[in-house]
Amino acid sequence: MYSELLKLWETNATEDKDLITEINSIKNNPEEISDRFYKELDFGTAGLRGVIGVGTNRMNIYTVGRASQALAEYVKSVDENGSVAIAYDSRIKSFEFANAAASVIASNGIKVYIYNELMPTPMLSFAVRRLKCQAGIVITASHNPAKYNGYKAYGPDGCQLQPDAANDILKRMQKIDYFSGLEVCNFTKYLNEGKIEYISQQIIDEYLAEVKKQSFADESYNLPDLSVIYTPLHGTGNKPVREILKQIGVNNIAIVSEQELPDGNFPTAPYPNPEIKQPFELALNLTKKFKADLILATDPDCDRVGIAVLNNGEYTLMSGNDVGALLLNYILERRTQLNLMPQNPVAVKTIVTTDVCQKIADKFGCQLINVLTGFKFIGEQIALLENKAQENRFIFGYEESYGYLPAAYVRDKDAVVASMLICEMAAYYKTQGLSLLDKLASIFNEHGYYFNSQKSFSFEGQTGMQKMENIMENLRNNPPKQISQYNVIAVSDYLKSTKTDVNGNVSKIELPKSNVIEFLLDGGSKVILRPSGTEPKIKVYLIAVDNNKDLATTKLKDIENSAENLLK
Repeated sequence: MYSELLKLWETNATEDKDLITEINSIKNNPEEISDRFYKELDFGTAGLRGVIGVGTNRMNIYTVGRASQALAEYVKSVDENGSVAIAYDSRIKSFEFANAAASVIASNGIKVYIYNELMPTPMLSFAVRRLKCQAGIVITASHNPAKYNGYKAYGPDGCQLQPDAANDILKRMQKIDYFSGLEVCNFTKYLNEGKIEYISQQIIDEYLAEVKKQSFADESYNLPDLSVIYTPLHGTGNKPVREILKQIGVNNIAIVSEQELPDGNFPTAPYPNPEIKQPFELALNLTKKFKADLILATDPDCDRVGIAVLNNGEYTLMSGNDVGALLLNYILERRTQLNLMPQNPVAVKTIVTTDVCQKIADKFGCQLINVLTGFKFIGEQIALLENKAQENRFIFGYEESYGYLPAAYVRDKDAVVASMLICEMAAYYKTQGLSLLDKLASIFNEHGYYFNSQKSFSFEGQTGMQKMENIMENLRNNPPKQISQYNVIAVSDYLKSTKTDVNGNVSKIELPKSNVIEFLLDGGSKVILRPSGTEPKIKVYLIAVDNNKDLATTKLKDIENSAENLLK
């Protein structure tokens, strides 16, 4: 069966010579053929994501073209005169996939606006709203390894597509042939005809102006005194992040030269993810020559930023939970001081993000809304406020996976603005003789210690997804009564929309259904399990809470050690 599909692709997939080379290399390997054709890439709320290569289960110009045809049909069903904006990152084939998407969409009579060089994901969200498009596309696989690429689709609000729209596109896509009538290689033709248009420098400048508006820095800051090392990890952040730091006066900055220029092979960072230590190694080496207060690392599509902070002569990597808590506290503190706090301010976080934010929000009289994992749900809350002409109430949204947004000018996480705010926050507390770690310690001293970690368990191959389903179903039907030595006092099942406490009392969860299970432990600690929507893995989020630092540390280790047992 799969060999016949391979022959079909060998005959028709001729527009990309790399695919033909790959076909020739796997012709006599049934296992390799099967892996490429045993399923089709799903189009979900995160769009497409997969390994680059030949076949229905790979990212290539034909799977991209098919998805783009479905998206074009969806756009026309919503607005016959609709338009689409496109951006792409530095990954292998990103340029080709962006051009293929633009070509297919333009062939449907839909106007396409595309950046003429690689750009961060938040700049796509901005362009969609600024150009009043009905949809947007970013070609990126975020921080995944080099063999991956992806196709993230956006709605007219600048958010990633909501489930109903994604399901509509998926149904249309399933009816489309990979090869018949898809114009995946006519980019130049449609560009010359004006059906594809490059996004102007004016839009880029307007975006940067909106980012700068979010700054709280004034004459009390000593930003030129702040020393920063920055690495874009071979990605899209290099130009915009450096430009915005320059504009606010951060001039004492060193760039990690080995990671400065775009390179989809990520030769110095096999996992270009600012959540882990390895991508920081070259930056840490640079500190031997350039003593920095702060190290910034943005991921390839520049929607996430990770940091390392100098404290007592050593550099410490900070988690997304901790940086987000610091930013929320900083924004609320500065808005209060500068009399910039809106009436009834609103902050938004995901359910897997640290609960210390609730304490911080309560202190400043800010409403905190919890949403499902995925920044689109944070964007959705901004849209709900906008519908009531109250979007100015939104002051911050963040998720533990290093994504932050302080205003409504875009609807996705933005590492450009986050880099700016982190730098000025570091400068602000530096003038008070505090590092960011010092400030975090004071927050914990005031509100309690909230320590977090995450573990991911992979389930590869054709049986992996089924095994993940079985594990979640078993936990749903047979929840543990204890995790380590801590009692489970409530189970929240977001697929059933119910929370059941230890006495059997059931309450309703007012969020969309999602395959997530949360175990609340006595004392406020939590263990949350969530299958990834883009990768064959289950993510386990661990949250330990205690008023004593040492006890919180012990709790976290205890529940970490027990996490793997839940997946057996």
